[in-house]
Amino acid sequence: MNPPPVNHGHSTLWQTIVAEAQQHQQQEPLLAAFYAKNILNHHSLPAALSAHLAAQLGSPALPPPLLETLFQETMAADTTLIEHACADIHAYRTRDPACHALFMPLLYFKGFQALQSYRLAHWLWQQGDHAMARFLQHRVSLVWDIDIHPAARLGHGIMIDHATAVVIGETVVIGHNVSLLHAVTLMGAEDRSGHLTVADYVLIGAGAKLCGHFQVGEGAKIAAGSLVLQDVQAHTTVAGVPAKMVGRPRTERPALDMRQQVD
Repeated sequence: MNPPPVNHGHSTLWQTIVAEAQQHQQQEPLLAAFYAKNILNHHSLPAALSAHLAAQLGSPALPPPLLETLFQETMAADTTLIEHACADIHAYRTRDPACHALFMPLLYFKGFQALQSYRLAHWLWQQGDHAMARFLQHRVSLVWDIDIHPAARLGHGIMIDHATAVVIGETVVIGHNVSLLHAVTLMGAEDRSGHLTVADYVLIGAGAKLCGHFQVGEGAKIAAGSLVLQDVQAHTTVAGVPAKMVGRPRTERPALDMRQQVD
């Protein structure tokens, strides 16, 4: 298969990632082959992302070369997949104090890698290929300890920090520019009669559990360890088991400032 054409709309980001990798390659010669294999030997972000995800998710049942081809074909079929990946990279770079370069989510952050794998699985699910979508969900769960159902709907600019033990169920809808920490559970009701909807700019703290069909309003903050069972009003902070309103975030977009304190 010929490689898909480079999406020039993302060339600036890719050029920056390449420049960062070259700089780090010079600083740490022992990792020169690692940077070359995962970034410098590729012509575009879709190519690098496809290869890196395939190398980690491949198995005897579906070897990495076949997965890489599938991922490249999927990204070529829907360019919004790489657009969302770029938005996610910027989300990590601007919100995560541990992210010091744009290439870091691509190479090192399993929350980002699992999220991009979900995006590919979700696209396949929408095309009716439920078998492959479920296979990818299974592999992501085994490799990274993150479980995102391919039928869930996630917006762009998402950051899943640390990400271990995150579970996002089938009837969950997440807006744009949302931030989650590790061990967050988002699950709808068993009857699948509705959706758990999280609006834009929501911050969900570590270990929070949101269970049922209800809405979390724009710019809300869910404190760490909370159990949320009902609607959360926009621009409010909730905490506790069960969660109750305890205040308001200091900013209109708490997902962007990542401030964990309860105000």
